[in-house]
Amino acid sequence: MQSDTLANAMIAIKNAELVGKSRVEIRPASKLVGKVLNVMKEYGYIKGFEVLDDHKGGMIIVELGGNINDCGAVRPRFSVRRTDYEMFEKRYLPARDFGILIVSTTQGVMSQKDAVERGLGGVLLAYVY
Repeated sequence: MQSDTLANAMIAIKNAELVGKSRVEIRPASKLVGKVLNVMKEYGYIKGFEVLDDHKGGMIIVELGGNINDCGAVRPRFSVRRTDYEMFEKRYLPARDFGILIVSTTQGVMSQKDAVERGLGGVLLAYVY
């Protein structure tokens, strides 16, 4: 039994990037994983993804572009105020303005850059650089 689908998806993406594969299958599919992948696609870390329904929990096929150095889920999921993003950037990202934190806010899943622009706090989900 898998307990955290987001963490499993991020580990699968990271391992496939390290080996040099161009695609990876993520099982089971979830809405949260799809939204996180959408943010990663928006920032150019992946080329695209496709959600397939196989009547067993679903599957997501991710097209990798070779742009990810590291990625992972943030556990435990910390709550962040709109003024505290910099502290978590120092913790999870290697340098300033290098990579993104993916945050779940009241207005949806987005990067910390978008959340700062909109003045929103939220819950940290993942990091990518």
